[in-house]
Parts: sequence; structure tokens; C-alpha cells
Amino acid sequence: MARPGLIHSAPGLPDTCALLQPPAASAAAAPSMSGPDVETPSAIQICRIMRPDDANVAGNVHGGTILKMIEEAGAIISTRHCNSQNGERCVAALARVERTDFLSPMCIGEVAHVSAEITYTSKHSVEVQVNVMSENILTGAKKLTNKATLWYVPLSLKNVDKVLEVPPVVYSRQEQEEEGRKRYEAQKLERMETKWRNGDIVQPVLNPEPNTVSYSQSSLIHLVGPSDCTLHGFVHGGVTMKLMDEVAGIVAARHCKTNIVTASVDAINFHDKIRKGCVITISGRMTFTSNKSMEIEVLVDADPVVDSSQKRYRAASAFFTYVSLSQEGRSLPVPQLPETEDEKKRFEEGKGRYLQMKAKRQGHAEPQP
Repeated sequence: MARPGLIHSAPGLPDTCALLQPPAASAAAAPSMSGPDVETPSAIQICRIMRPDDANVAGNVHGGTILKMIEEAGAIISTRHCNSQNGERCVAALARVERTDFLSPMCIGEVAHVSAEITYTSKHSVEVQVNVMSENILTGAKKLTNKATLWYVPLSLKNVDKVLEVPPVVYSRQEQEEEGRKRYEAQKLERMETKWRNGDIVQPVLNPEPNTVSYSQSSLIHLVGPSDCTLHGFVHGGVTMKLMDEVAGIVAARHCKTNIVTASVDAINFHDKIRKGCVITISGRMTFTSNKSMEIEVLVDADPVVDSSQKRYRAASAFFTYVSLSQEGRSLPVPQLPETEDEKKRFEEGKGRYLQMKAKRQGHAEPQP
């Protein structure tokens, strides 16, 4: 897909929101999917200045705030695309977020530039790739802070349990479609593999010892209100991710007793929709520690208290990685975990994920021939 060119804000949109669409030559080469008089942008960019209420305790922008902005951009572009053809109207719901690395901290007063682009479509899903840049508006300096890949599915507005078909995109090269299909099959397989963990629960323990899993595990209970939801009464994926990041941060801080920051988020899987009026419980527990990082598993359970016919269910799950920092911002050693038998099993699984990602990073770091 050709790299889009920047155009000015569209009429009726806020000044802080700019749209991206393909150059005229590319648009002419690719037939419009929504009729001859309508063009659907292949990418968008959302810009927002970071305010003091976006900060974490360390003074940088909260990782959950960034995750929420990423999801908002993905939801806009995927919903636009899925409604680009005449037919049943729909809203794009977040199904999965691939591993997301926090490459550099974003500071209060900087401007976040969140760019989203559709890179692949299957019959019932849309892949959106998002980049986040921070801009120091005093010096003009910019840096890449985040990269993420998200998957959305279109749900009918008439029946939110009905998944609609996605309009296909036009690829500039055949290889792009083949590479996208491989990513689709890989995430589909990984998503299926996470379902076996959906019976896990985090049980409270009385008087736990310091630096144990039980000591740092934490839960947050939240009543889903209108401000958390889309116009159709379901929780925004970004709201859920921000709450998950908050709980993971509490677990990490309790374990280390230091400043902590989000280093990365392993794939977040959204197993079911969360309706307005549900009470959600977001639970986090330590699963793995290396010398300088820690992995926290976060589980989201929804309890539809206003609907007695529906039972409590697992809505989302993910693994967050945090690092411990000194007051000067230098990395600190992470206290190691004593383990029970169940904790040993989760620890070994976490170690496998850690080593796998470490090998992948080293592979990317090797010079290309």
C-alpha cells in the first residue's frame, strides 16, 4: 500500500485532527469501494497535547492513556472502512491488540501524533497498524514512542452479535496481501490458544509474604457507565486497556516499591463484549521476573448485574511487562519471586515468552547483509 500523503483537516473536524489519504495518482489507480463520488481515507492521524491529568506518578504520560489513543484511532479508521460500501451499517469492535512496545517515554506538554493505517482485510476482520510520535512543540523535535497492530471486526448496528463482511482493500503489491494473510492466520491461532486460560481466577490470600505473587496481586472493580461506552452501549476497547494498565502498574509498584513504567504489552485478546451497566473486575498478578523486568498477567471479568439471566464471564486478558526505575530514571534490579507449584508453571510460561521476545529483538538488531 502506497504511503499516504498529508492533507489539511476535513471540514467539520477539530483542528487537532488531520486526515491522511492516498495521493491522487494512487486514488485514481484504485477503484473506490464506496461509489464514484465518495473516497475513504486509507489512513488517519489524530493529534492531542498531553496535559497534567495524563501523567503517571513518575511524571510521564500514562501508558494506559497512550493505549486508549491508539485504540481510538484504530476504531475510527476501521469503522469508516467497514461502512464504505452501501449496505448494513456497522461499528468496528476491537478483537485483539498485538504486542506493543513502549519505545520512548512521552512527556507532559508534548503533542502526540497517532497515525493509523489499514494494512490488511480478511472476510470478517480488519488489521490496523498504528504509530505514535511525540513532538516537543518548543523545539520541533519528534520521536517514535509506540508501534501497534490492532484487529477489528464489524458488528451490525441492528444486531451486535452479527459479524458483517469487510470490504476488501486494494493492494499495490501482491506480496502485501500474502504477508497480511500470514499475520491474520498467526494471530487467529494465538487467539485460540489463549482461550484455555479463561477459567483462571485470581484468589485473594490473607497475610501474604512480601515479594510474593499473593502480596502484589491486585484487583480493581469498576461499574461501566455511559462515558465508558460507544453510542451503542458497549465499552470502548481503549477504556478497558487503560484500566488493565492501571492494575498492572499497581501490581508492579507493590512488588518493587519503586517508580515503574510500562515497557511492553503482549497481545491483548478481547473475548467478549462488555455492556453498559456491567460491573467489571480487573485482576492482575505477577507471573515472571527477570533481572530488570517483570511480567504481569491481567484478567478482565464482566458481571452483568442488571441481567440475572447472564453469568459472569471472561471479557479480556493480556500480559504487561514493566521495568523498575530509580528517581533518576535508571533501571533497577527487580525482586525475584518465590514460587508455589502453580506459580512455577506460570513462571516458566512467562520465561518462555521473555526469551522468545528477547531472541526476536536480537534478531532485529543484527545488521542486514
